[in-house]
Amino acid sequence: MTIDAATPPGRAHLLERLIAGAIQFRWAVLSIVLLLCAIGVWSFQRLPIDATPDITNVQVQINSSAPGFSPLEAEQRVTYPVETAIAGLPGLKYTRSISRYGLSQVTVVFEDGTSIYFARQLINERLQSAREQLPPGVSPEMGPIATGLGEIFMYTLEAEPGAKKPDGSAYTPEDLRTLQDWVIRPQLRNTPGVTEVNSIGGYERQYHVTPIPARLSAYGLTLDDVVQALNRNNDNRGAGYVERYGEQYLVRTPGQAAGIDDLKSIIVSNRNGIPIRVADVADIGLGEELRTGAATENGKEVVLATVLMLAGENSRVVARAAAERLEVAAKALPPGVKAVPIYDRTDLVERAVWTVEKNLLEGALLVIFVLFLLLGNVRAALITAAVIPITMLMTITGMVRGGVSGNLMSLGALDFGLIVDGAVIIVENCLRRFGEAQHQLGRLLDRNERFKLAATATSEVIRPSLFGMLIIALVYVPIFALTGVEGKMFHPMAITVVMALTAALILSLTFVPAAIALFVTGKVEEKESRLMLWARKAYAPALDKAIRLRTAFIAVAVGLVLVSGFAASRMGSEFVPNLDEGDIALHALRIPGTSLSQAVQMQTALEARIKQFPEVERVVAKIGTAEVATDPMPPSVADTFVMLKDRKDWPDPRKPKTELVREMQAAVAKIPGNNYEFTQPIQMRFNELLSGVRADVAVKVFGDDLDALLEVGKQIESVTSGIDGAQDVNVEQVTGLPVLQITPDRAALARFGLNVGDVQNVVGVSIGGVEAGQIFEGDRRFPIIVRLPEAMRERVDEIGRLRIPLPAIGPSADVTMGGAPDAGLRGFVPLADVAKVEVVIGPNQISREDGKRRVVVTANVRGRDLGSFIDELRTRVDAEVEVQTGYWISYGGTFEQLISAAKRLQLVVPAALLLIFGLLYALFRSGKDAAIVFSGVPLALTGGVAALLIRGTPLSISAGVGFIALSGVAVLNGVVMLSFIRQLRESGAGLEDAIREGALTRLRPVLMTALVASLGFVPMAFNVGAGAEVQRPLATVVIGGIVSSTILTLLILPALYRLVHGRAAKMDAPPPAEAAAPQPV
Repeated sequence: MTIDAATPPGRAHLLERLIAGAIQFRWAVLSIVLLLCAIGVWSFQRLPIDATPDITNVQVQINSSAPGFSPLEAEQRVTYPVETAIAGLPGLKYTRSISRYGLSQVTVVFEDGTSIYFARQLINERLQSAREQLPPGVSPEMGPIATGLGEIFMYTLEAEPGAKKPDGSAYTPEDLRTLQDWVIRPQLRNTPGVTEVNSIGGYERQYHVTPIPARLSAYGLTLDDVVQALNRNNDNRGAGYVERYGEQYLVRTPGQAAGIDDLKSIIVSNRNGIPIRVADVADIGLGEELRTGAATENGKEVVLATVLMLAGENSRVVARAAAERLEVAAKALPPGVKAVPIYDRTDLVERAVWTVEKNLLEGALLVIFVLFLLLGNVRAALITAAVIPITMLMTITGMVRGGVSGNLMSLGALDFGLIVDGAVIIVENCLRRFGEAQHQLGRLLDRNERFKLAATATSEVIRPSLFGMLIIALVYVPIFALTGVEGKMFHPMAITVVMALTAALILSLTFVPAAIALFVTGKVEEKESRLMLWARKAYAPALDKAIRLRTAFIAVAVGLVLVSGFAASRMGSEFVPNLDEGDIALHALRIPGTSLSQAVQMQTALEARIKQFPEVERVVAKIGTAEVATDPMPPSVADTFVMLKDRKDWPDPRKPKTELVREMQAAVAKIPGNNYEFTQPIQMRFNELLSGVRADVAVKVFGDDLDALLEVGKQIESVTSGIDGAQDVNVEQVTGLPVLQITPDRAALARFGLNVGDVQNVVGVSIGGVEAGQIFEGDRRFPIIVRLPEAMRERVDEIGRLRIPLPAIGPSADVTMGGAPDAGLRGFVPLADVAKVEVVIGPNQISREDGKRRVVVTANVRGRDLGSFIDELRTRVDAEVEVQTGYWISYGGTFEQLISAAKRLQLVVPAALLLIFGLLYALFRSGKDAAIVFSGVPLALTGGVAALLIRGTPLSISAGVGFIALSGVAVLNGVVMLSFIRQLRESGAGLEDAIREGALTRLRPVLMTALVASLGFVPMAFNVGAGAEVQRPLATVVIGGIVSSTILTLLILPALYRLVHGRAAKMDAPPPAEAAAPQPV
């Protein structure tokens, strides 16, 4: 039975014809390859490049600003109606929401594959109907079309020390914010790929009209009168047109206030013919808004802006464009004010891509070196090595066409060793045959002989090498079955590898034979290189021993597999190792109810301490909520970004980042009043997007009553803190917001003939303020706000002395003109007489998920793997935490992906293994032989597990992908050796001779494929650049596995073959030549 007979004649014919054709039209083949290279170079300039794949789910944020609403009211009046309106949308996965003081945010998550624009359209339709149920003045708006990794660029606006405005005064935060909002932002928003520029810090400019209560009551006026007067005297009106002598005149009555002087002269009322102007009862000037957030840098307040990228764009391109546009926009700033970029995603992308490039380059060089050493022929080594860049360029063309971005995951798994495997086998066989032919003829081959021999030598090994490549490609199929986040992480990688392998396959069928026939001229050494002679010397006795003690060898191998299987089940697991982004993000938490100004002071102290570390370049913080509430936080919470210097500028460049984080933790723990969570900028957003929390593990408690939820949450917190490896354990801050509550006394109101609304109105305008029109300065527009003077607003103890106007008695002439009624006829009553003023502690925020209230306990895991941590947490929570009926607990965080990926792989990996077995059976047409080669898979895995254990790396999806790649390589070597042994037996050799001869002849290709494949991964396994953490487990597994699978192919496989076929040989006593009579092709 020949290997050729294993394939139907038609197809065998096809491959042979292909190879012969490639050699015949060699120049055409070479020029097509050159053309493909040129296309590849062109594509390379268009390849989108990113650090990691964007794994954000399809989600839409709905933000509703509800000024003055407490968290309970925001939930009841805004969040609930919005959630109800959205329920039941097609493709809706789940909703989660957060209700805070003055803000309701609902996040709607859709199934993967839903178009974001379609999702927004659906939500918009539902919101139209929901708007009718919402309180007046509250209008829900959808957040920007950005993903979680959309924050690609940040810059601050700062005044240089000593910079002065034209009038000689220094720049205030308000001036900087006005420049940001009206000079820089409009220019940056038009950058292609930018969806929003989000500002935080400084003050928005407002015109404040602050009535003085004593003067108001002296004139018998109310706050409403002032608001009304401002609204009625600050407008332009058009009145159609008139025709006169054939001309048309437009009619307009301008009445818009141009500035403070115009506002002062607006008339509020008239007393006995004397006008009472706004200036008589109020102070007017520029004031500061009641802001929700601030920004600081290195301990001083600045204006900070974040550029958000449109979903689906390429971060490197957009961040670059934004940086360039910022430089142009900054030219319009006045002298002394500068825009400073502080965070640029491009840096991380460049660093990560440099890591990948370095790995690929070093890997390729190592591969070329090994080829040269083992083949001992420079031209042959160069032909084999040429396959690497050509394949790479073809793959890049495919990536650009398929819309795959070049990132750590997609380029990180490319191993040139695997790519050149097929070519190595072919080149090695051609050289061997050339050498033998020269030896027999005793002269150099002429051209036709060389061409003919190249074709037959290639045909001999093309089938095993083709099958090997197919098998490696097949092995990547399970990755395509991953869905959700894991799918988005690993699909690019599988697509790239399969494209690269396909390209290599095509090249080894066409380019390699053509190039060998053309370029490998002259004398071919039939002697092997010295390295190979040593290898053979060492190998021959080992092989004899393995065949002699076959049962013992096989038993040891089986034992090893069992041990490694047991070890793997005991190993830790994590989703994906964290990518080191080079910067640190620090979540600083303070007591709920901390005021913004107090938070800024505390933040300043914190930044001053962090800045003392010599490794730190700058510290930037966002406190509270920015203008667009993409990331709503109370004023008591700050996101601090610690930007580190380049490692070469550190006092000790070898210092691990984890150690620096530990030192920082210890240092900041001494600053009172703060609590911290350490993470990294992108990682923090990733975690939050995936599960709505910013930590690795989240335990969610669902129910109705906040106090009961908090009680369970506290129990879970104490359990979690006691588990080894738990860090930054926190219960969500649900309570503790101090509220100044003014409860109207209905009986007292009735005596004075007042309504509840009258009291609410006075308190609302006095303390909160109300907008009464706008002032326009060209394009810029600033609101006019009426509220009490700052000095009086802040005296909380005197709030009871606010004057509530009583209903006016009888109409007066003034009222009919829309002015305020006559004095003397209106009385006032102090607020304390008609309402109870008290301070109560209310809820700080209310979170909901799928329409139920929830409280979350979060924890980060350090120094331990996620999988085992979760298992221990679950068992302890079940045993130690009591949950009343109607309440339940669920677990979330990054480990959810780990579990769903593992479940998927448990189904798909066996299917892929079956496919491999099927392919082997198709190749050998013998179940026994297929099984012998297939035994390479478990043995290869032992090496992978051992390598992980030695390096102390937990199992992660990256390592899993490594195991997948390994099983392909292990099978490839087995196929090469076994098919040759079978060829020898068919040509009449005895069983033992065939095994020995076949194994020794195939030593060189087996060693080469193994060395080449493992060396391709060496730089990746030992690299320390940005993003190396993600690739390290994968490379470690492959190297360890290849070492074990090579030893195994060389020793166990011949032993197994002898064991299985030895029995058959004994049963069929006739001589071996007849036993394996070749079948006709």
